[in-house]
Order: sequence, then structure tokens, then C-alpha cells
Amino acid sequence: MATIAVDFDGTIVTHEYPDIGEEIPFATETLRMLIQDHHQLILWSVREGQLLQNAVDWCKERGVEFYAVNKDYPEEEKDKNNHFSRKIKADYFIDDRNIGGLPDWGQIYQIISTGKSYRQILRESMEGLADQQASKKKHWWSK
Repeated sequence: MATIAVDFDGTIVTHEYPDIGEEIPFATETLRMLIQDHHQLILWSVREGQLLQNAVDWCKERGVEFYAVNKDYPEEEKDKNNHFSRKIKADYFIDDRNIGGLPDWGQIYQIISTGKSYRQILRESMEGLADQQASKKKHWWSK
């Protein structure tokens, strides 16, 4: 079981902040699968107040309920300055601002469920494509 911090704008939905954009293909389906696999999901967003609640409600309407929102665990208390620690403790961070961008949600699920690196997933994908191309290649002299 892993703790996974997930951004909202640009990751689950397209960037339309402060509005909620269109769902990125397979985002909520993958998040539901990760929850079903017993991972703890934390919504990790710059949204606050009603804008944050709108994002939480949008996800909940699609069957995605988070373990915690902008904090490490549900019972975490605000400090004396009325803030939560913004340094989330997670095993994975899913964010469109990753170096290299956001993998597609199928690749994200493979990375988490298999424990393979993004590099390994990409390499295997490229090898599969090369194998497909080699099997399709026909020579002019063959029938």
C-alpha cells in the first residue's frame, strides 16, 4: 500500500482554474482503481476554501474519495499559525508539473501497481512497438 499525493488542476482535470476543467481521460477511473487496490490518496492542491471544496465534491461525485485533503492524514491539526504542513509525506506524487510532464493515467497505474520506474515502462513500451514494426515489415520479394 502506498500513499499517493495527487494534484487536481492539470492532473485530474484540464487547467481552467478557478473553474473546474474537463476530466483528463481515465483520471478518475485510475484513481478509483488505486483506491480499490488499497492505496491512500491525498488530494494535494493549491486550491483553498470553497474552490478546494468544489474540487473535493467534483471528485466525490465521480467516486473518488480521498484519504486526506492538503494534509498528511484526516486528523491532522492546523498549527498555531492556522496552517497545515504543506510538505506532504507521500510515496508518489502525481502532478502535471513533474519533470518530463504527466504520464498518461494508464502508465501511472502501471508504475504504481508494478513498482516499475517511468523509464522502465517507457522502455518496455518502445520495445513492444519495435517488435510490432519488425513483425509487420515485409520485403518486396516476399509474398
